[in-house]
Amino acid sequence: MNGFVGDQRSGDRAYRARRTLPLRVEAVRQLRRRRTWITFAVLLALPWVLAAAFKIGGSPSADANTPGLVSVATAGALNFTAFTLFASAGFLLVVAVALFCGDTVASEAGWASLRYLLAAPVPRTRLLRQKLIVALAYAALAVVSLPTMAMITGIYVFGWARLRVPGGDAALPNGTALTRMLIIVGYILASELLVAALAFLLSVATDSPLGAVGGAVGLVILSNIIDAVTALGHWREFLPTHWMFAWTDALQPHLEWTGMLKGASLSASYATVFIALAVRRFRNKDVVS
Repeated sequence: MNGFVGDQRSGDRAYRARRTLPLRVEAVRQLRRRRTWITFAVLLALPWVLAAAFKIGGSPSADANTPGLVSVATAGALNFTAFTLFASAGFLLVVAVALFCGDTVASEAGWASLRYLLAAPVPRTRLLRQKLIVALAYAALAVVSLPTMAMITGIYVFGWARLRVPGGDAALPNGTALTRMLIIVGYILASELLVAALAFLLSVATDSPLGAVGGAVGLVILSNIIDAVTALGHWREFLPTHWMFAWTDALQPHLEWTGMLKGASLSASYATVFIALAVRRFRNKDVVS
């Protein structure tokens, strides 16, 4: 754990950089954090809250003023899962991902323990890599846990039925629908990678966890506001959040990949730049806390 291992030939202890800060140790440290348990509790409780709201308020009407995914939300577990993702992908999942990735380094600085980790000694690049891997793992688990619980809730409350296409009477076969749901979850994971990298960059740049998380969420909100300015035309396609809901194309009778491929490529490009900037910033940073 501390990077030193026994040397059978010399009888002393040799330093091994690759032995410092194992992923298991970092994963357990993050698992014990209160924010981890609260985040997962909120994500797992949300589908039950939405289902209770539909049970109390009744099934949504299918008039012209009702959004497509809302109108079919109670038509079986698959539709309920799609609606839950639609209701949470733009904000709740963004907050969850930003929390895991934005809090990971800044919290160590806030607790004045970051310098002690580097004095272990843990190489700076390795420390960032280990923390980023664990943060991304928890963020991915958070994203996956929501549709999983939504599916369980939907089966229990609304039963099983074919996935109905929003705005029409068509329904997808069960095998096709399950494949589409996997594609949707995969795309959401890809799109949230941008948020994770941005939050991680801010976590390296500041000693305030709240500033890193809030900054990432705030920039996502700002991007959504700017994206609403239609006068920008095709320039909006380069905004980080423009393709956030491109996964709704997977709910159509004929799967359309164009929007999701553009969105995944843009997210990966931004994430690569943000992570590279985070590494460069941390390698040259004076760590005093």
